[in-house]
Amino acid sequence: MLEDSRCRIERELDRNAVVLDIGGWADPFPRADWVVDVMPYESRGLYAQPPPAGTDPEPERFSVRTWIRRDACDREPLPFEDDSVDFVICSHTLEDVRDPIGVCREIARIGKAGYIEVPSRLEEQSWGVVGPFVGWSHHRWLIDLVGDELQFVHKPAALQALPGAQIPNARYRELSDEQKVITLFWEGGFGFRERILFDQAEHDAYLAEAPARLGPAPEHPAAAGSTTGGDRGGVRRLLRRS
Repeated sequence: MLEDSRCRIERELDRNAVVLDIGGWADPFPRADWVVDVMPYESRGLYAQPPPAGTDPEPERFSVRTWIRRDACDREPLPFEDDSVDFVICSHTLEDVRDPIGVCREIARIGKAGYIEVPSRLEEQSWGVVGPFVGWSHHRWLIDLVGDELQFVHKPAALQALPGAQIPNARYRELSDEQKVITLFWEGGFGFRERILFDQAEHDAYLAEAPARLGPAPEHPAAAGSTTGGDRGGVRRLLRRS
């Protein structure tokens, strides 16, 4: 989660607000009263960052009792009444799951407000994010935010073979943390749908949109005359954000 978003949530939440973290296993939000995840409580925090030197970890408000281990895509309602949760957090989860529309429907049903964060297409269509391929290997969806509506397109395998749909690694390394994600603070509801691409022309045009957002690559003196447009060297392996 972006640090600015984390700080805003902690700053603006009422201390008595009921908070739910959906999919928070890798780095659960300490302020959450409840967590829903398919992974067990005992293995939580695989990607959590250690606190700054000289400080203690933030205490967790959730516990093994309020950790609900279940598949959020199992088509069964989550065990919360309508509008019973003051704030729902879902950070770097919707891109992973097989039914993000169903999860969004439950978030909107049970939550009064919340925060969603997912990888942007600038990141998901970049070469060499974590290996010699495009984006994250385990992510299922390309996601846009249009107004307050999240739009999901199933991530096609063809993306790996279409240079025109890929952002070179050099351009990826120039992105800010804010450009690498989509963030949505919402209150009272938000939109969500799967965008279905009906033909090859629409499919190819859609995939070309993300690289086009960055515009032409700036000319670097060292790169003048280079013909290695893919820039597939220098791949760094990074831990998955949460």
